[in-house]
Amino acid sequence: MSEYAKRIVVGRALRSDKLEETLLPKRIALPVFASDALSSNAYATQEILVVLALGGASLYSFGPWIAAMVIVVYFVVVASYRQNVHAYPSGGGDYEVVSTNIGPRAGVLVASALLVDYVLTVAVSISAGVASLASISDFVAEHTVLIALVAIAGITFLNLRGVRESGSLFAIPTYFFMIAIAAMVLTAIVKATTGQVMLAESAGWEIRAEHEYAGLALMFLVARAFSSGTTALTGIEAIANGVPAFRQPKSRNAASTLLALGLIATTMFAAITYLAIYTQVKVTDNNADLIGLPPGQDQKTVVVQIAQAVFGDLTIAVAVVSIATALILVLAANTAFNGFPVLGSVLGRDGYLPRQLHTRGDRLAYSNGILALAGAAALLVFIFSANVSALIQLYIVGVFIAFTMSQIGMVIHWTRLLKGPGAADRRRSMMRSRTINFIGACLTGSVLVIVIATKFTRGAWIVCVLIPLLYLLMVGIHRHYARVSEELALDREDEKVMLPSRVVALVLVSKIHKPTLRALSYARGSRPAVLEAITVNVEPADTKALMDEWERREIPVPLRVLDSPYREITRPVVNYVKGLRRESPRDLVTVYIPQYVVGHWYEHLLHNQSALRLRARLMFSKNVVLVTVPWQLSSAVDPGYLPENEIAAAVRMGIADSPDVERKGPDGTGA
Repeated sequence: MSEYAKRIVVGRALRSDKLEETLLPKRIALPVFASDALSSNAYATQEILVVLALGGASLYSFGPWIAAMVIVVYFVVVASYRQNVHAYPSGGGDYEVVSTNIGPRAGVLVASALLVDYVLTVAVSISAGVASLASISDFVAEHTVLIALVAIAGITFLNLRGVRESGSLFAIPTYFFMIAIAAMVLTAIVKATTGQVMLAESAGWEIRAEHEYAGLALMFLVARAFSSGTTALTGIEAIANGVPAFRQPKSRNAASTLLALGLIATTMFAAITYLAIYTQVKVTDNNADLIGLPPGQDQKTVVVQIAQAVFGDLTIAVAVVSIATALILVLAANTAFNGFPVLGSVLGRDGYLPRQLHTRGDRLAYSNGILALAGAAALLVFIFSANVSALIQLYIVGVFIAFTMSQIGMVIHWTRLLKGPGAADRRRSMMRSRTINFIGACLTGSVLVIVIATKFTRGAWIVCVLIPLLYLLMVGIHRHYARVSEELALDREDEKVMLPSRVVALVLVSKIHKPTLRALSYARGSRPAVLEAITVNVEPADTKALMDEWERREIPVPLRVLDSPYREITRPVVNYVKGLRRESPRDLVTVYIPQYVVGHWYEHLLHNQSALRLRARLMFSKNVVLVTVPWQLSSAVDPGYLPENEIAAAVRMGIADSPDVERKGPDGTGA
């Protein structure tokens, strides 16, 4: 039943040789990898205005200049990453660039920053999408956390079905958002050229300034507004990390998609910022600082206010823009759901994260990475109550660490190639690429300093602590894998197979039943040098009855009784095995543990788990082999897959209906 439910949720499993069919054309890759960067336009302008509002509405005049600076940085980063996708198309992205050119530890630091950024991308995008819907729905406003968690679960479910399937579905809302914003901008242009008035709902309201800013204080405030506006750059790195998901030629298609993203995103950002200033939108961090806001009413987002100013009484158009914005904000999380699992797979392959993250699931998606991202993002949303203003302060730091170190790595990459053989033929091209990456490193490094300086005390310190902690965790995981690999590696002594002097077989017995007799049969069939059954004397009466039954059945195996004055089962067995090991260190002790298997989870609660505890203790004993001998109860047996030699017994026990039940071999084929 669980497998049937899994097929309904995830879909039918795909063969490994079908991977090529899951690759994305550019028209699907754009919304899949660019939804985060495009969605940033829904709140990047608002973040700039909220910071400037601390000094009053007069500081809004800095808005267009700050937006222009953000656009310059945007195009430099896009140009830089176009170099990355051509030079490193394997999917490692920033991690691979930095690891190869600066060093493995620097690569792990970048990977830590990116992983944190992906988790924050999901948390911020989902929270912002729910906040946008809350502007037009009181029900959403009252249940923001619950709806945000449901949205994360929904996107997780869709991504588990595969990149191609989820990408085709998510393409519709992304293009819908682009069309809705384009329609709003074109309508505004027409109205502006015909002299029609467009004023936002908050145009006549006043902003209560927290302080008067001048000199260095004003510069710091403008720098802080700029750092908030650079949220528009988040998501650019996802394409560089997702090159393997593109169709051939992968690098060229990824570079083209990256250029298209840059043109579309910056055009939208510039238009929204201009319209916000033109329609005299006013937003503040606290409702109390906005004089004129009706009591009990929350501020509407900048995009919604612009839509109301542009479309006027055409409420359906405003609703369309609001819904499109909310959808793109929610689905922007999909960018992280494509980037995080790929990066996690690369890190798992290199031994910096658990190996399980490297494995593809039934739908050829990295299912474990998807689930890990969903769990971490849901935890953040719950902790911060889906508050965008609180989460946004944690944002940006990680992505700009990756931007800066990646560009430094690319500068080293081009410098090394220029010194290598055959560089003369492409010297001019490589010099140009190095210059682009050098400018990118300088700009993104400057932005990183500004972001940390302006956001550190407002919450960014959490990320500054979290990234090093994640770095140390990954280094520790890598050290563990390296130590395990070293211990498992063969040396000269291992080339000669050393046989144990003797094999001592012990069969654990609690009572005489079918599992016990099967375990005794298996142990006898292995032909050990020494074979004995052992039982623990917890209840003397039960032990006496067992010994009498043992003699009556004339079982040809000696039974040893271990005393247990404190009514323990595990300790006497472990001590006995240790005693055998001390007497004959070269002997191999094989412990046969009979265990009956139940089919339902709730049945486990009704049975003693002493076998599990015993295995857990004995696993740490050297030269001790544990053999679990299962006996499947009727609830755990699929009659259609019974081994041939147990069909008759199953019929007698009532497990199978008739002797004509289909017989299957161990590989599932007809026997």
